[in-house]
Amino acid sequence: MRAKGMSYDTGFVRDGHNSLPHFDPELVRRELTIIRDDLHCTAVQIVGGDPQRLELAARLAAELGLEVWFSPYPLDLSADEALALFLDCAERAERLRATGAEVVFVSGVELSIMNRGFVVGDRIDDRLGNLLADPVGRAERIAEVRSRLDRFLRTAVAAIRERFHGKVTYAAIPFEGVDWELFDFVTLELIRSAEVADQFRAAVRELVAQPSPVAITGFGTATWRGAGDVAPRSMEIIEYDEATGEPVRLNGRYQRDEAGQAAYLSELLEIFDSEGVDSAFVHLFALYNLPHRPDGDPADDLDLASLGIVKVLDGRDGDTYPGLPWEPKAAFAAVADRYRD
Repeated sequence: MRAKGMSYDTGFVRDGHNSLPHFDPELVRRELTIIRDDLHCTAVQIVGGDPQRLELAARLAAELGLEVWFSPYPLDLSADEALALFLDCAERAERLRATGAEVVFVSGVELSIMNRGFVVGDRIDDRLGNLLADPVGRAERIAEVRSRLDRFLRTAVAAIRERFHGKVTYAAIPFEGVDWELFDFVTLELIRSAEVADQFRAAVRELVAQPSPVAITGFGTATWRGAGDVAPRSMEIIEYDEATGEPVRLNGRYQRDEAGQAAYLSELLEIFDSEGVDSAFVHLFALYNLPHRPDGDPADDLDLASLGIVKVLDGRDGDTYPGLPWEPKAAFAAVADRYRD
């Protein structure tokens, strides 16, 4: 692969609440340095909902010589609100690109289900239910979603390109049916579950056969036994506070399986590399709102539901990297091994 990538979370914003309350630039710099030096990454996808954080992290990554995929990630916004976020970020990304940094602008991720205005429903669960639950009329509903998304992207990409003069892409769910003529990369959130495992390699090969370079984002799995079989839904074992939306506990008892998470990522990276994918971004480095709590009630160990390749420690620093509040999981070494060559 040309770009060996990692997704890096700067905080997801929903209803004005940021999933990462504290943002420490020095911590970001240290983590991005580890991503470059110890994971052997050549690129990083900077994701989040706060434009200032995105710009700061992107600038730090560029200073380290990493290719930056500047990726604003709106959640539960209207189309107009999402467009305003993109245009703000496009100007920030262009300022960075103008310094000589390698920057790709990602004009949204899974917009049709993550935001309002494409599918009926105020929240993602409502939208998915309205889109997929009833098989009667499903094809027509998906066709309408594609049409709405296409209209939005045509408007958004034209406006983004007026402000950002580098390469542009969009991180799509396959059913969204994006017109890739609008973009410089074909970029898909391509996640393997048990249902599609026997078709997965062939699907990647078919993608790579078309003329544009292919990037794969969003692939990863949680850290409980069996998570890889349901990987697109492997985080759905979390119970959330109804009032605040904060993750509270797991909905049952699950067995930690770091080896399973590591094998899943290693296998997918091997497929992407051998089949000619241009860029791959493991999802993701860390989720600070899902800490590892090994000593109490097993339902409190939120890290089991995390796609992070490091386990965030609850109130203490780790040993492997003194001064940093996490320890590498087995997946950390697996990704480093795949990217080392």
